[in-house]
Amino acid sequence: MTHQAEAWLLYAQESGTPSRATLVRETIRVPQPGPGEVLAEPLYGCWEGNMGHAVNRHPVDICRQRGETKVVIGNAGVVRVRACGEGVTTVEPGQHAIIFCTGVEDRWGYPDKILAYDAPGSMGCLSTLMRLRERQLIPVPEGTRHSLAQWAAFSLRYITAWANWELAYGVFRLSVPAEECPAPHVWGWGGGVSLAELDLARRHGCRALMLSGSDHHLASIPRGIARLDRRELGELSFDERRYASDPSYRAQYREVERRFVEAVRQHTDGEMVQVFLDYVGAPVYRLTLRALSREGVITTAGWKEGMEMRHLRAKECIDRHQHVHTHYARYSQGVQAVRYAEEHDWMPRVEGRIYAFDEVPELADDYEAERTGYFPCFSVNPN
Repeated sequence: MTHQAEAWLLYAQESGTPSRATLVRETIRVPQPGPGEVLAEPLYGCWEGNMGHAVNRHPVDICRQRGETKVVIGNAGVVRVRACGEGVTTVEPGQHAIIFCTGVEDRWGYPDKILAYDAPGSMGCLSTLMRLRERQLIPVPEGTRHSLAQWAAFSLRYITAWANWELAYGVFRLSVPAEECPAPHVWGWGGGVSLAELDLARRHGCRALMLSGSDHHLASIPRGIARLDRRELGELSFDERRYASDPSYRAQYREVERRFVEAVRQHTDGEMVQVFLDYVGAPVYRLTLRALSREGVITTAGWKEGMEMRHLRAKECIDRHQHVHTHYARYSQGVQAVRYAEEHDWMPRVEGRIYAFDEVPELADDYEAERTGYFPCFSVNPN
């Protein structure tokens, strides 16, 4: 038995240099759930960075990588469970649940491939129906005081932040115990994951600061997290080729770098940054390293701009810098994150417009042009 659904499809590019795709709306068929599977109706989704990567076919063309002609993307959202296959224990029909987007797990339960991205055969929530495995759903707490759109925005970014912070903060505390540094400085640049993680750091007694170059994003940073407008310091993005070949650019960048380091010293009373969340990558990596204190931790779970970085290994050893890399979370971490969020109101603020399902291509364009907030949500099915 199959069910009919409306979906936005990402088609493979037939030939040539990868170029930005246009999502195509079509009617698809979704099979009845088998053992351990769930049929669900997406209610709200949140547009994620990996969805932008998929549409841009950069850094990889996921259709080509998966060997499939078309893919339904969308791996952050809230669904209503419609039917459960044999043996399902995590959710029940009629229940609301968030998407837990692990596609392929390793033997320890950590994600190797991600649902509706590089996991072959998986589908996302840009569809009025979707089929998932039971461990790809976590129940929304019964009687939650938070909106379903908030839980949609929570499902990927906040769970990523939870797992990354758990490891990064734990690593720092192995080097410097709380009695010696009770309130470490934690800085971040990037987007929604950084914001979620800085809020978590604040709740752990850290002094948190967010860097941004957007008026809209700066205004969205919640109380308790300091903010620094990166535009005040000059052009911070580093161009390695120009730095090597253009003396005038090299001198200009060194001045920007000097101003940045001085700003870090001023905001940290000379301590520098103990934990730096760098979800951007190559363009700011050099500055991130300059900002780190001794025994500092640089941590990430993403690669927004630039997948390869270079550093002087000897200096990193001497300064006892630790480099933490994570990729989403284990299922148990997702459950813990949901429980903590409900108990402590650690939740995203979904502000402004929620795009209709018909407006998904407009949302994709607005996200690409940085016209959305940290958590751009869309609706799929009525509540």
